[in-house]
Amino acid sequence: MDRRGFFRPHDAWVGDVIPWQEDGRFHLFYLYESRRIPRPGMPWHRVVTDDLVTFTETGPALSSGGTDAADFNVYTGSVVVADGIHHVFYTGQNPNRRGADGLPVQVVLHATSGDGMQTWDRHPEHTFGATPGYETADWRDPFVFRDEVAGLWRMLITARHTDGPERRRGVIAQCVSHDLRTWEPVEPFWDPRRYIAHECPEVFEWNGWWYLVWSEFSESFTTRYRVSRSLHGPWSVPENDTLDGRAYYAAKSAARDGRRFFFGWISSREGGTDEGAWQWAGTLSVLEAEQNPDGSLRFHPPRELADTFDTNVVGLASGTVLTAADGYRDLVIPGEIPARFRVDAVVDIAPGTTECGVLLRASPDGDEGYVLRLEPRRNRVVFDRWPRPRTGGEQWQISGDVPFAVELERPLPLPPGPHRIEVVVDGDLCVATVDGAVTLSTRLYDRTHGAVGVFVGEGSATVLSLEVTTGSPGERTNTLRDDDVLVSS
Repeated sequence: MDRRGFFRPHDAWVGDVIPWQEDGRFHLFYLYESRRIPRPGMPWHRVVTDDLVTFTETGPALSSGGTDAADFNVYTGSVVVADGIHHVFYTGQNPNRRGADGLPVQVVLHATSGDGMQTWDRHPEHTFGATPGYETADWRDPFVFRDEVAGLWRMLITARHTDGPERRRGVIAQCVSHDLRTWEPVEPFWDPRRYIAHECPEVFEWNGWWYLVWSEFSESFTTRYRVSRSLHGPWSVPENDTLDGRAYYAAKSAARDGRRFFFGWISSREGGTDEGAWQWAGTLSVLEAEQNPDGSLRFHPPRELADTFDTNVVGLASGTVLTAADGYRDLVIPGEIPARFRVDAVVDIAPGTTECGVLLRASPDGDEGYVLRLEPRRNRVVFDRWPRPRTGGEQWQISGDVPFAVELERPLPLPPGPHRIEVVVDGDLCVATVDGAVTLSTRLYDRTHGAVGVFVGEGSATVLSLEVTTGSPGERTNTLRDDDVLVSS
């Protein structure tokens, strides 16, 4: 679909992305989810991008192996180059091939390309499944990289122990090879005995720090990372160890020109409604990581995406004050905003303020809409909406005691002073970033139009700047007065 900075194939969805950067171009292999019934077998497709904004679909890359093949479903893997040959290692699964536990067996497979990743030759003789001590139904997402110090190749594998509490058997298993053909099992790469599984693992070195990234297949269902000064650990837990919230999953990274980008997907919701259950697969979305001195990471959309919004639609003049000592006050900028827009606001939060933030697709009176809410007392940003689900007309039949949209919460320090809020909305996609460090992605289905506003609750906030831009020329410009001051009655 034609979205700048995002990608979804026509009549299908993007599953796990396998990124590969070569000669300045990102080759993004991904699991092509058609959601057809009966299931046709999962293939890899590929898109390429040079600018992280425009994505060109090149079509199927690695097809399903066929109804009877071990790789009827071609699941997640990785790409490496050796002696001018591209190698992919990937997961194969066939629901008709079951292990001792009665579940479909997962295996690691190998294919090579000598024509620049245009075609692939499979090598079924290199296939192998779970080694002793691991469940046969969880042996997937092989990530292969070169360990120059040890002089060998390492493969990280999503696996589960055969023993232990059911929800804490997850482990990143490890195999090593000298020729990319035969693999020998060695000790686990990481074994915290905490999660169901560590999906889509990867490891990389960046400016003297090592990073272990995986997607938590447990109660949180989010992408996490750990930091170390050594490939072999120990791995420390950053204060905020997630890339995004519940809606952004299976992110893996690639680097270019000293920058590192993560490619994941924003999950769709069943039925295309705000109350629908999160679904597997969605729309490709890119986040850029930046390093802090302690090795922890900040995340935000790449600047290339922000640069596509260059037409001012509305603005709010510097110095606008919202005050509500013991109540609530909002300001909705008149006029509806196009379906694709970007908000860039800096809000100076007064000491003791309970909440403030931005309204999206709001009604003219601000009573309905989506809410990106900063909560200084709780040091978090949350996504919310009103009205919430209703089962009837009475007060107790409205979901009013839910503090925010479930699973859409990110921790971050919010001391008094200025904080920058950036929000990109493109149709039903929404990616919000606070202070260029903490990102929260979601979907906006039910409300398709409305205005932008700001609000405060139990405190005071000064809007130092607020600008709404689109990528569409010819939109009007509207700026409220410099001396707008809103005080609760």
